[in-house]
Parts: sequence; structure tokens; C-alpha cells
Amino acid sequence: MNSAASAHDRRQRRRLLAALAAAALLLLLAGLAVGSEGWSWAGLRADLAGPQAALIVGEIRAPRTLGALLVGALLGLAGAIAQGLFRNPLADPFLLGTAAGASLAVVLLLAGSAALGHTLALATAAWLARLGLVAAAFVGALAGVLLTLALARGAQQTLRLLLAGVVVGVVLGAVADLVTTWSPAALRGKQAFMLGSTSFLGWGSVAVLAAGLALTLPLARRLARALDALSLGEDSAHSLGLPLPRLRLVLVLLLALCTGLAVSQAGLVAFVGLVSPHLVRRFAPAPQAFTLPASAAAGAVLMAAADVLARSLIAPEELPVGVLTAVLGGSYLLWLLHRREVG
Repeated sequence: MNSAASAHDRRQRRRLLAALAAAALLLLLAGLAVGSEGWSWAGLRADLAGPQAALIVGEIRAPRTLGALLVGALLGLAGAIAQGLFRNPLADPFLLGTAAGASLAVVLLLAGSAALGHTLALATAAWLARLGLVAAAFVGALAGVLLTLALARGAQQTLRLLLAGVVVGVVLGAVADLVTTWSPAALRGKQAFMLGSTSFLGWGSVAVLAAGLALTLPLARRLARALDALSLGEDSAHSLGLPLPRLRLVLVLLLALCTGLAVSQAGLVAFVGLVSPHLVRRFAPAPQAFTLPASAAAGAVLMAAADVLARSLIAPEELPVGVLTAVLGGSYLLWLLHRREVG
């Protein structure tokens, strides 16, 4: 019976990975086909044959689509780490103050730019969009996590860490609101950041995101057994001789790095990190060594699907990608809750 169940589980995992790989490939092709007039294979052929094919497809659509896949992968991985670390299926990557810290840093940078004067703000707008806001969001996200760790006095106690993250998120969010009250010019930038966008992703972003994923995913997999032990309870993990405080600290830093990289490039994209591990556990329950990379793959598919829909639903206008991920992810969780209540 055990060997039969094990073989069935392996088949489920292979099917899930195959489905995710096929979906990612189709969404990559769809992302290349979505232009200013919406989704069209004929339009893609025309763009590829046109004189600006290298610019339109190679410099705009391709890096944006690949960047969306990588952002989703980082958020999916961060969500799986968070849910394993806190032993809570409702944990998401933004629990430890990353979102509030990134938002505050972006608001401060925008407000400071506005305070320097209109001429200087115009002269530095492109630099801020491509470098300044990205760096500020990343530093702010990491600063939010460090503040959470300081308030929780390290990562020894999961509950204290979680409560500290909630407090830091509320306080930093309130400070950002105060800054936007003082500097209304920063409000629009904050709103765009909070809604999430993939429109600024280029090849530089793809390189940064790919390097981040290549660093964090192998490290997370090396800690998969520690997450499995934590799921059994603290006493069980202690009985296995695991150095829990150090492991928690490393997991928190990995979580912060994944989230900070994703947020700095695409803004606050809701529900991808929360829903991706749920999808993996629903279709292929498995130890963390499988769940972590599978959640990254699921996050990539969800983010790429939202990006394609955001570009095509009301073309030539675009929807904020974070709005679509919230609608899709929230709808799935509501359906799941309703199904369990009915069952």
C-alpha cells in the first residue's frame, strides 16, 4: 500500500510540474503576442516581420514577460517559505514589514524629489523610474524586515516575530500616509507602486531577478528538511537537534530577499505568494523539497497570466497587474473556503 501510494504521489508531482511547464511556455508565447492593440498571433507575425521587431519584441515584450515569470517565481517561493516558517497557510511574503518598508521608502524618495523642485524632478524622472525607485523599494523592504527582527529580538520565537511584523507594517504604513499628506505629489507614485506593474521590467530587471532566484531557490531547498521538521512542531524540531534560532534567521533573510527583489521591480503584487503554495499542496501534497520549487513555478504561471490579462483585457490601456492577481487569487481562496464549508 505504501509503495503504491508513493508511486501515485510521484505521478501527481510529475503531472503538476508538466502542467506548470506547459502553462509557462504558453504564457511566454502569449506575452510576446500581446501588443498595444491586444492579443493577436497575426499581430505577432507582423511585429516579427516588421522593421522594429527587435525593439518591440526583443526589448519590450520579451523582458517584460520573462520578468513577470521571475517576479512570480520569487513571490511563490517567498510564500512557501513564509507558510512553512510560521506553520500557517494564510502567511504571505509581506508579513514581516517588507511591503510597508518598501512603500515608505518609495514615498520618501518621491516626496524628496518633489521638494527639490519641479525642474530637477523632471530632469531625474527617468533615473528615478529605472534606478532610484527600484533601489529605494529594495532597501526599504529589507529595512522593514530588519526592524521587525530588532523589535522581535531576533527570530527565536515565531509568534513574537509575526506580531512584530504586524506592528511594523502598521506603523510604517501610517508614516507613509503622513508623508503623502505632506507631499501630495508622492501620492500618485505610491498608488502606482501599491497596485503593482510589470511595465518597467527590462533586461536589467530580468538579470537581477534571475540572479536572485538562482541564489535563493537552492538555499531554500537546502533548508527544506528544517521546514518539514518545523511543521511537526517545535519540540519535534528540537528533538532532531536542529539549531532553530539560526535556521529561522536564515529563512527570514531568504524570505526578505525574495520579497524585496520582487517588490523592487514590480511593486506590491498581492496574493501570488499566498495562493501559489495552496495550489501546489492541493494538486500534489509533498515535502518542502518539492513544494518550494513547485510554488515558485506556480507563482511564475500566476504572475505571467495576470500580466497577459492586464495588457490585453482593455487594450490599448492596461490594468494594474496587482489588481488582477488580487481578484484571481482572492476568488480562488473564496471558492476554496466555500467548497470546504459545503463539504
